[in-house]
Amino acid sequence: MSGHVKSYAAVDLGASSGRVMVGRVGSDSLELTEAHRFVNRPVRLPEGLRWDILSLYGGVLDGLRAAGQVDSVGIDSWAVDYGLLDGDGRLLGNPVHYRDSRTEGVAEKVWATVPAPELYAATGLQYAPFNTLYQLVADRLTGAERLLLIPDLLTYWLTGEQGTELTNASTTQLIDPRTRGWSYDIAQRLGIDLELFAPLRQPGDPAGLLRPEVLEETGLAGPVLVTAVGSHDTASAVAAVPASGERFAYICTGTWSLAGLELDAPVLTEESRAANFTNELGLDGTVRYLRNIMGLWLLQECVRAWGDPDLGELLREAAEAPALRSVVDASDPVFLPPGRMPERIAEACRTSGQPAPVSPGEITRCILDSLALAHRRAVEEAQRLADHPVDVVHVVGGGTRNALLCQLTADACGLPVVAGPTEAAALGNVLVQARAHGLVGDLAGGRELLTRTQPLTRYEPRGDPGRWSEAQARLVRI
Repeated sequence: MSGHVKSYAAVDLGASSGRVMVGRVGSDSLELTEAHRFVNRPVRLPEGLRWDILSLYGGVLDGLRAAGQVDSVGIDSWAVDYGLLDGDGRLLGNPVHYRDSRTEGVAEKVWATVPAPELYAATGLQYAPFNTLYQLVADRLTGAERLLLIPDLLTYWLTGEQGTELTNASTTQLIDPRTRGWSYDIAQRLGIDLELFAPLRQPGDPAGLLRPEVLEETGLAGPVLVTAVGSHDTASAVAAVPASGERFAYICTGTWSLAGLELDAPVLTEESRAANFTNELGLDGTVRYLRNIMGLWLLQECVRAWGDPDLGELLREAAEAPALRSVVDASDPVFLPPGRMPERIAEACRTSGQPAPVSPGEITRCILDSLALAHRRAVEEAQRLADHPVDVVHVVGGGTRNALLCQLTADACGLPVVAGPTEAAALGNVLVQARAHGLVGDLAGGRELLTRTQPLTRYEPRGDPGRWSEAQARLVRI
């Protein structure tokens, strides 16, 4: 390794697991190692589905202890969810899980005050039943003096300082993507008090120092800075897309697939709203113009229902199953809740007049074909709606390990797919910290470093693209 090397702890919390990674960054080097991984297991209480936030915080502390001495810590997580604090900064209850049912029917009440087209034109955010805005309208905020999004809540416990990081704030449906500030008009009309939120922070801003009690518990020698990163994990993952130039699409794969483009300005047209594209904020004034697709959640739920069979064997069976025999709409909200996923997929196929997959291999092939088809649709529509053509699709995140999904995505899109890095969110987290310390330059410089240092796999499109058009036609009106 050449030059000065610094170490950064990236706390990366996903919907099913959390991890603390250590990134060691020099002017020509970037190495990532896992210090600690822990389960993220939500709990169903009598009042509904809740995150076990204390267990997650314990996992973060264990991870920092395992990481050893670092120059900075950054936290990213899933979006939209939050903790409520009282006037003394005490948590009022376990944060509600975005899959909880309390927001059912809330959107219609919101739209009666602010019609959906108006809401989109002001905030650029796609409709999802769990957007923070709908959660707030559904929530009883009795005694709440402060709202902290999940990464900001954990940062507060580590440092004692409160802030609201911008990339995650942009998923609340309360940010104007043109001004990159709060949408006061929308909040006022819906009776949401923006004073609940701590002041906005930008990725790269200092977020405080680890408290003495945290230093004692983790064995770290202070002072250790906590740096605001792209605290929405997708913002961090997109920052770690190893692209050059602007003509690329990305798909961040995991429990969700987030497929879209990186733009300089939001797309706020009615056509964009009808296509359910979202405008979330990224690093350096960028906009993440993307669509949420159900992602590997479909397969994860099936694997759970089947008693956790060997994934490699399952994917081998899927590769041998007939291609595009049956497909489902991977963005259909019917697949959002957990439970009975294999039966629900088979049922969706029967309802649309297609053969119902029976064996685990057939169901897995149906899921992967359906995801590739959803990726194709999102990439094609994003290019058209934003008038932004692309030459390559970058796949990052957990789905990069699934070679069959990557190849099917290349086939479906008719474009080369470059897969990697797998730990994109953690790498993006690390790169923002390294930038704050002057080790990495702008976004392009960070991506160039990733391209030189991370393993990437290229998949060329193959087969008849017409078959994908035919499969898509089956879903057009089910």
